[in-house]
Amino acid sequence: MRHGKKVNHLGRKAAHRKAMLANMACSLIEHKRINTTVAKAKALKQFIEPLITKSKVENNQTTEKGTHNRRIVFKNLRDKYAVTELFGSVAEKVGERPGGYTRIIKLGNRLGDNADMAMIELVDFNELYNAGKPKKKSTRRGRTKKTTVTPPVAVETETKADDSEE
Repeated sequence: MRHGKKVNHLGRKAAHRKAMLANMACSLIEHKRINTTVAKAKALKQFIEPLITKSKVENNQTTEKGTHNRRIVFKNLRDKYAVTELFGSVAEKVGERPGGYTRIIKLGNRLGDNADMAMIELVDFNELYNAGKPKKKSTRRGRTKKTTVTPPVAVETETKADDSEE
């Protein structure tokens, strides 16, 4: 039974799993989308979304907090080029998004072993998917105020026929 077990072990020991997720996260940050199995994509989503959130905080906080976040992210990713990319262009692009930085799209089954395959991508970097949609307005929490509508006033106009009779 798996009561209370939140981590998908993916059939690997802890060190192998952490190294694999770190490598997949670096590839996702570098290429903006990768193809993998559905189980690995779901595990990667749980691994990388908190790191992206930490990269966003640096731009809004003091340098002490930003340095601390960089060190935490580097501890997980183990690649300074990926950390630089994450805190640079990725954090800038997802700055306004409150969460949900990745999207998993199922692709079907792999030919060799019939494994469920998926593509995981960073949401804001897919120009084709986001091209037709306008940007959403910020949410309004308060009730909308009703405006009173005044009835239109009837304006009397004289016709040209009336002018010609005079």
